[in-house]
Amino acid sequence: MAIFNNSSNKGSANRKSNSTTTIITEGATFKGEISLQCDIYIDGCFEGTLESQNVVTVGKNGEIKGDIHAGHLVVQGIVEGTVDADRVEIKGTGRIRGTVVSSEMTIEEKGLFEGESRIKKETLELTAKPAVAEEIEV
Repeated sequence: MAIFNNSSNKGSANRKSNSTTTIITEGATFKGEISLQCDIYIDGCFEGTLESQNVVTVGKNGEIKGDIHAGHLVVQGIVEGTVDADRVEIKGTGRIRGTVVSSEMTIEEKGLFEGESRIKKETLELTAKPAVAEEIEV
């Protein structure tokens, strides 16, 4: 069973777009592209490209093969491919195999990461700029 929730449905006009969550349950399999304005929780299998500026959670039974572009990625299951997210969390049951580009990445005990990790360009630019002293006339 899979549940899809779109914030443009009737009755949701008064809710914020990021207050809803789309759920792909265990046993569901999808291939293709998913682009969302809300959080998503995946406990099934997905192959393709996934985009959400909000939270993408891969549940303990979840598996993603492909590209993920997210504001925040939480991995409790398996991810294989390329991840581009501001924040990445690999939980104790989580595994990522591939390339991760992020500003922040945390790996809990027993969590696994195999691949390449790069710091987002914006983060590098912010930390690399020297402080500029202002001149004050006396």
